[in-house]
Amino acid sequence: MVTDKVTPKSKDVSGWYNDIVLRSGLADYGPAKGTMVFRPYGFAIWEKVQEVFNGVLKTKGVENAYFPMFIPYSLLETEKEHVEGFSPELAIVTIGGGEELKEKLVVRPTSETIMYSMWSKWYQSWRDFPILMNQWANVVRWEKRTYLFLRTSEFLWQEGHTAHVEHEEAKEMTLWALEQYRKLYAEHYAMYGIVGKKSKKERFAGADETYTIEFLMPDGKALQGATSHDLGQNFAKAFNFTFQSRDKDSAYPWQTSWGLSTRSLGGMILAHGDDTGLILPPKLAPVQVVIVPIIFDESESEVISYAKKIEEELVAAGLRVKLDTRDYSSGFKHNEWEMKGVPVRIEIGPKEAEQNKVLLKFRIKEGKELVDSNELTKQIENHLKTDQEQLFEKSKKFVEGNTSVVEDYEQFKEVMTNKRGFIRAFWCEDEECESKIKAETKATTRCLPLDAKKEEGKCVYCGKKADYRWYFAQAY
Repeated sequence: MVTDKVTPKSKDVSGWYNDIVLRSGLADYGPAKGTMVFRPYGFAIWEKVQEVFNGVLKTKGVENAYFPMFIPYSLLETEKEHVEGFSPELAIVTIGGGEELKEKLVVRPTSETIMYSMWSKWYQSWRDFPILMNQWANVVRWEKRTYLFLRTSEFLWQEGHTAHVEHEEAKEMTLWALEQYRKLYAEHYAMYGIVGKKSKKERFAGADETYTIEFLMPDGKALQGATSHDLGQNFAKAFNFTFQSRDKDSAYPWQTSWGLSTRSLGGMILAHGDDTGLILPPKLAPVQVVIVPIIFDESESEVISYAKKIEEELVAAGLRVKLDTRDYSSGFKHNEWEMKGVPVRIEIGPKEAEQNKVLLKFRIKEGKELVDSNELTKQIENHLKTDQEQLFEKSKKFVEGNTSVVEDYEQFKEVMTNKRGFIRAFWCEDEECESKIKAETKATTRCLPLDAKKEEGKCVYCGKKADYRWYFAQAY
């Protein structure tokens, strides 16, 4: 554990972020350029996400599976748009066992190609549908510019894939997945995002439509939190994936894919931390309550015994608790657990043990409270619930307060230069305008909100007729 002071978030978000990820024990740089090591504390957050989202998937009948990470290059070439979209990021294996391979292998950038080539062998009748499958896996995309959690050459994710007899059912599935991501972020990450449709230029390679949830980070940049894709019949046709329909005809299924990655943890870190360190939403915190005994030689056994009793009671109530009996000073422990973002800290000394009380300190609340042990569990549960809600409301307020509505391009450039954040502006949906805006301001179209209302307007760039205000922002 590094005890030097971290870079203040209020002065340098990027420097603060790197300091916090490293010093709080979430992750570290891997030996290979662009890779990252998940330390246990960081991986425990991802395990909690897996636990929660697996439960969501099971209620929908989605089953987990696993497919190989090595994909024959010829499979990617089968879907031309797909291979072109991923080509700059591919990691390719050409030698295996000391010999040059007859066919190059791609290290999985995503699994549409390998999954659907297998599905075409397994499922031939309308009776086999819908196919609802998910895998938790690692993927590799060769990044030139890396950033812990947010952009690494190898990262972890879940990728859901489905196939349906009818297009309407596939479209419903695409939007169902998107809504589950919105709820996961709102209810567990305590993050408020904008849900919408990507532009044609920003679509997933090979998809008919891509939907997204977009977040705004403290430095005014946008972060894509998760995506859900209506793949149409594009991959089915590429892999000759057909089935016999009810009327005995041969038909192509309609497919979807959708994913959430460990990039989401980077967004959560950025969204909630402060100059002191992490602030973890209680629902995802690996440790919700840390107990720090204040030890004096003459009362050590009594204090430790009482602390263990408190620990057992809180664990029995379903809370995630850590009793810290390490041989460090209490001040060191206080600073460390604050940096780690633990929502509740309990301090127990001889006086508290004698009076059957504890001293409570909350991560996002000033001061300490002396609480009777009989009231402790209920009080902590109430505080955790309130903290979770307050973090979400703070996130929502930040997004809304840093979203600008602009009417002309000069105003657009001024906001993107001096303030950043989200910009809502009319856009004619012409790719040429989209490309020029990006080249001149580094801002990209983030999404068209699902609830966007049709209006009469003029494109912020070219002045042509435009029907909708799109979200723009610079992005990670």
